[in-house]
Amino acid sequence: MDLVTDHSTDGAVGKSSRKKISVFGLGYVGLPVSAAFAARGFEVIGVDVDASVVNVINSGQAHIVEPDLDMLVQAAVSAGKLRATLKPEPADVFIIAVPTPFKEGNKPDLAYVEQATAMIAPLLKKRDLIVLESTSPVGTTEQICAWIGEQRPDLTMPDPNREKSDIHIAHCPERVLPGSVLRELVDNDRIVGGISPQCAEAAAELYQAFVKGEMYLTNARTAELAKLVENAFRDVNIAFANELSLICEKLNINVWELIDLANRHPRVNILKPGPGVGGHCIAVDPWFIIAVAEGQTKIIRAAREVNDAKPAMVFNKVKVAASRLRQPVIACLGLSYKADIDDMRESPALHIVERLAREKIGEILVVEPNIRRLPPSLVDFSHERRSELQPALNSADIIVLLVDHRQFKRVDRELLNLRIVVDTRGLWR
Repeated sequence: MDLVTDHSTDGAVGKSSRKKISVFGLGYVGLPVSAAFAARGFEVIGVDVDASVVNVINSGQAHIVEPDLDMLVQAAVSAGKLRATLKPEPADVFIIAVPTPFKEGNKPDLAYVEQATAMIAPLLKKRDLIVLESTSPVGTTEQICAWIGEQRPDLTMPDPNREKSDIHIAHCPERVLPGSVLRELVDNDRIVGGISPQCAEAAAELYQAFVKGEMYLTNARTAELAKLVENAFRDVNIAFANELSLICEKLNINVWELIDLANRHPRVNILKPGPGVGGHCIAVDPWFIIAVAEGQTKIIRAAREVNDAKPAMVFNKVKVAASRLRQPVIACLGLSYKADIDDMRESPALHIVERLAREKIGEILVVEPNIRRLPPSLVDFSHERRSELQPALNSADIIVLLVDHRQFKRVDRELLNLRIVVDTRGLWR
């Protein structure tokens, strides 16, 4: 990672006419992006609705688990280049990195994007740049343009058929992997889609301050769909692996051995199955495509349904095993949606543990090394508690591996031989 290099205005910021950046949303994308720009000498103001997040960042710490992020935030805050606030302030660049969840019926919810836009609009001046980083349905960047146009009729909005405008608006979707965010922010290629070509060029110039990957300029709608397609592609391939696990379960075949053998073919690369698909990207983005192209997304929808159904299959497997025991103790290993992070958004592991607790399947011991306390959805169950790894393994009748954290790889195999094991990740095969 090559970010903590230059906090002076003689560095990357000196090459830009835009020197003050405001980032809306200081989560898993917004905070690393803020720190990356601050490390290159920009004055960065992070805006968040959570006062505790603001206080933690202003103390020079990161409120999320991500390698090297604490160090980068501390350096930026100490240098006076990064501060967090609850109240928006004027800037030269406004980056929107707020959540874009879905609501009932798996329909996109743009409420947070709309709220951020409403806060930005009164602060705008001529030549300002707005960048949407949040993964969003096709047409969202154009919708931001429309919302601002309604609030600020005094400003000329960008138009693909007009070269000049008072402000620039673009979409530059994040394409990072949790656990490697800072490295991938720098090294990955970036897609930059503008409302107009001039908007795309302005955004690309900004991100070149720290991005070493190639910049690929396009229009906003194509950039939006490109990000969604990347994650839908992954979702379809994971669904194939998950469906194979169901087939192998029925036929009494070891799915891990099967995949290893099939992958010996030079043009076959089957992914590994798991307890489902989580995170804010792969588990969510395909629905954004389905929402705007319902009749053309049969494979994408089928993949979503396969992956969404997998947690129930794991739950049922644990329930059947527990039904054979009197007062079973169940150790559930992992709550996050992938290994070695603390992010539990849309996590199938969390959904499985919640259901086990809700239906009182047994005494639940939760082992999650990347969090300090259980999430709110689990704290009210008297038959469930957080545990360290070894005590949980010693006490358990059933061990359910839900996330392949590195700590779990060192578990004593002899101990496992004395327990009922449900290994959803193939870690102990």
